[in-house]
Amino acid sequence: MYPITIPGRVITLRELRPDDAADALAIVGDDRVTRWLSFDSRDQAATVAMIEGAVTRAQLEPRTEYYLAVAGGTDRMIGFARLGLTGHQAAKLGYAIGAGHWGHGYATDAARTITDYGFRELKLHRITAAIGPDNAASIAVVKRLGMQYEGRLRDHVFTNSAWRDSLLYSILAPEWNTITG
Repeated sequence: MYPITIPGRVITLRELRPDDAADALAIVGDDRVTRWLSFDSRDQAATVAMIEGAVTRAQLEPRTEYYLAVAGGTDRMIGFARLGLTGHQAAKLGYAIGAGHWGHGYATDAARTITDYGFRELKLHRITAAIGPDNAASIAVVKRLGMQYEGRLRDHVFTNSAWRDSLLYSILAPEWNTITG
């Protein structure tokens, strides 16, 4: 299943491309964004390697991740959404939106769109999200999706020179089907 494009309500998810590197750097190179992510800000070389790796992995059979660009009103990348497949019918959800695009519902739409794809097209049973305890905006996103709080993962990620806990949320396919009809 390559390439894929998934329309959302206000965004479109599409495959990452090598020409997304500059737009990606504006996201993963921005401390305002990466303070909430599980990795430190990246420089240009690391961002190019990240994009190249995602493009390569997208073409593997079987595919083990769906790392997609979030495009707003144009085709330009304003963020990313990712489902990392983690075993039998399970995946980890991740997403980020460039700071200049916060507050418009893009993260919620991107997370909803890729979650729906995971359950409907990939036939997943369980999707989880691990979020930093101080990331109120992201916690609100997963709650809007109907995810349930499962617990705290202590010292889960090492980022910004310190260990950080994560709050674990999840949703199961039957719950998603009840919410979305």
